[in-house]
Amino acid sequence: MTANAKLVRDRIPEIVAAAGGRCEVRELGPKEYAAELRAKLVEEAREFAASGDPAELADVVEVVRAIAEHVDIRWEDLERIRLQKRAERGGFVRRLLLVRVESGTAG
Repeated sequence: MTANAKLVRDRIPEIVAAAGGRCEVRELGPKEYAAELRAKLVEEAREFAASGDPAELADVVEVVRAIAEHVDIRWEDLERIRLQKRAERGGFVRRLLLVRVESGTAG
């Protein structure tokens, strides 16, 4: 990838052209696509963290859905896993910050 190259939504080239611009795109292979999806997830998460904008959070969800599809995980299965982890470990409702953990030793 070139320095400015990044994964974009499917209609971006069309939108650029409609605005009178030109762009060069290429289709990624599976391994490169997987790597770019991971990079895109971090990019979108950072944008949401910086702005708090719900549209950026929607972008995070769109990338997560694309990753799930790419690795053959159905959205419903991902949701089932999420709910199972929530049942076992809880959610984030109580807003807990883990400050320190001390190991106990059995005598």
